[in-house]
Amino acid sequence: METFVNSEVAVEHLHRYAVVLQLAKNKTVLDIASGEGYGSNLIAGIAKEVVGVDISKDAVGRSNNKYKKDNLKFIEGSTSEIPLPDNHFDLVVSFETIEHHDKHDEMLSEIKRVLKPDGLLVISSPDKKYYTDKRNFHNKYHMKELYENEFKELIRANFAESNFYYQRATFVSLLIPEKGKYDFEEYKGDYDSIIKNEEFEQMYILAIASNGNLPNVPLSVFKDDELIGRLMTNTINNVKHTLSYKIGHNLLWPFKKMKKLIS
Repeated sequence: METFVNSEVAVEHLHRYAVVLQLAKNKTVLDIASGEGYGSNLIAGIAKEVVGVDISKDAVGRSNNKYKKDNLKFIEGSTSEIPLPDNHFDLVVSFETIEHHDKHDEMLSEIKRVLKPDGLLVISSPDKKYYTDKRNFHNKYHMKELYENEFKELIRANFAESNFYYQRATFVSLLIPEKGKYDFEEYKGDYDSIIKNEEFEQMYILAIASNGNLPNVPLSVFKDDELIGRLMTNTINNVKHTLSYKIGHNLLWPFKKMKKLIS
């Protein structure tokens, strides 16, 4: 992940960090496998102390040069040998890391070591059933993916209490019950800042009414990725027919032609 990436992967990662921002105020935080460093930097905006650890020396160097905060630093280390003291952190964060290696038990053991006794772990992992099997997809960078039951067993074997949440980024229509509106949290932002919307701005109101008993209609989403894909394609095609696009295309054509000839 780099900050030039704008895709559903970016939305997924930023959503996870948005949740962490609700948990990290005035806390000591470890971001293990901090990568580019944008997540650690976001957390440092509200945390007492943030340490980003990554196995890549190059990534650590670039992160330290890019993100400058008094309460933030990046150091080199691995998930199975975290170079930090025992019982130090209130919160450990690790997003999309565990599938990139096969030392899962060692990773959880190290996380517990650096966490305070009542510390909190927030960790994510792709579900192999849906990420790989159902899509017939192979990510060459993944060494050992986990099925849902395997991931849950790993967490429960190391922590007395745990809650699990399911995430998927997609284009959806969201329908929230009136009461659920006040429990529902919505975030927006980018790699520089994430904020929580204080008010859910509905475009429509749906009523279900009766002089008798009412059915229980839960929070629901409607998704159709293929439909959204077709709409986006149509939008792009419509843009290509505008005068401004045609002028820009004609102005750039000689440069594109020259680039092809040079290559």
